[in-house]
Formats: sequence, structure tokens, C-alpha cells
Amino acid sequence: MARVSGVLIDLGGVVYVGEAAIPGAVEAVARLRRGGMAVRFLTHPTRRPLRALGSDLGRLGLAVQPGELFTPALAARHVLAGRAAHLLVHPDLREDFPRETFEETAGAKAGAVVVGDAGEGFSYAALNAAFRALEDGAELIALAANRSFRDADGGLSLDAGPFVAALEFASRKEARVIGKPAEAFFQGALDSLGVTAGQGTCMTAMVGDDVESDVGGAMAAGLVGVLVRTGKYRDGDEGCITPAPSHVAADLAAAADWLLEGSS
Repeated sequence: MARVSGVLIDLGGVVYVGEAAIPGAVEAVARLRRGGMAVRFLTHPTRRPLRALGSDLGRLGLAVQPGELFTPALAARHVLAGRAAHLLVHPDLREDFPRETFEETAGAKAGAVVVGDAGEGFSYAALNAAFRALEDGAELIALAANRSFRDADGGLSLDAGPFVAALEFASRKEARVIGKPAEAFFQGALDSLGVTAGQGTCMTAMVGDDVESDVGGAMAAGLVGVLVRTGKYRDGDEGCITPAPSHVAADLAAAADWLLEGSS
């Protein structure tokens, strides 16, 4: 394996599940940092704004600087570029969007429909309102296209992807996905590290529990893809993408061992 100098880490299902840290995960991040690796966190917060995410991680003992967190909501703000948007997201996530972009606040026709994990907000009325905005010419923007996530009760729950697919089907429009597995999302984190996906003998790795969005997306963007058997991982997931993950580890602690051994 080429030497790894930077690591992108998914949060939900890799560092924590629900409100509890996965055993060994916080220390694994510390070991990666002590080993000289630059660390960034690429996460699709299902219902948590950036402010709350930082506080949540602090309570778990993981100190994260604002510039180390990359979320689709932040990317969406740049993509909107001042356009009014129809937001179909969880109410808590709305604070990550400037109020002047809210369709109802701007008093303007929506230039885009932004879909995240709205949770209980995915009602017929809400989906139909988004559909009508799309029919009226709005662009469809998806914060993520994940199928599911590991919920606090331990079971899998629907993520935003199935609802994005429904809107695509109804509107005959293809969503512009700006979170994982979009290459531009990974590139944003790489830019902050000042590297490319593969730079000579040095590489950047992505560690995630979603074989398609985390690992497959990262490998398509030229990164080393490390799949962990925590979070939403299910037996046989490593065989669901081609090429297969660069490495499969039991958890983040084991992934850190592999990354540090290969970089020593």
C-alpha cells in the first residue's frame, strides 16, 4: 500500500452510533493524529446542524475544529449561490442555510429543491410541495442519496435516498447529489488538506461504513477506501462494489492500525 498521509472519516456508524461512541473510535482518531496524519470528517448529518455536531463530538471527547467538518449543507450553500430554495430537510438543519435562501423568506420562486433527511417531515404534503416546485422549473439537489442509516435503536432506518428517487421518478429530473458519493464532495475535503487524491507515493484514505457512498465513492475519486464492519455494515457488503474496498476492518481502531502500519 502507498503511504497514507491524510484520512477522511465518516462519523455516524464509524465514530459513533446514536449518542454513544463506538469503543476505541475516539482514541483511534487521536492515534492517527499522533501518527502525523491530517484528519477530516466527511459526514451526512441526518438531522443535526453543524453547531450541534461540534458539541456532540466534544461530549464524546473528540475535539474537532470547524474547518475539519464537511457536510452537504455547507456544500449546498455554495451551490445555491444566492438562489431561493425550497428546503425539504429536517427543521433542525435549516439553521445551516442562510435565511435569505429560504423560498418563503425571499418571497421568490424556488430555483432549487434541496432534499436532506427530513425524518417525519417526509409527508405526502411535503413531498408533493417539492414535486410542484420541480414542475415549476426548480433544480433537484440532494444532500445525500444514501439508502439507510443505523438508527439510535440499533435498527436500519430510511435515509434521504429513497425519497430523492421518488422525486426523480415523479419529476423526470435527475438529482444533483452534492454529498457522498459525489466526487466534488470528497474533493472539497482534499482541497482543505492541500493534496490530491493520490500524490506520488502518498495517498489519502476514506474510512466509512457505507460501502457504496463512503468507500465506492471515495475509490472512484482516487482515494484508498477502507470499509469498517460497524454502523450500517452488513455481512457481504464488501462484495457489493467493484473494485472491492482497499481494506476491510473490524472498526475504526483496526482501520487506524492498518493505516498506521502501512505508513510507518
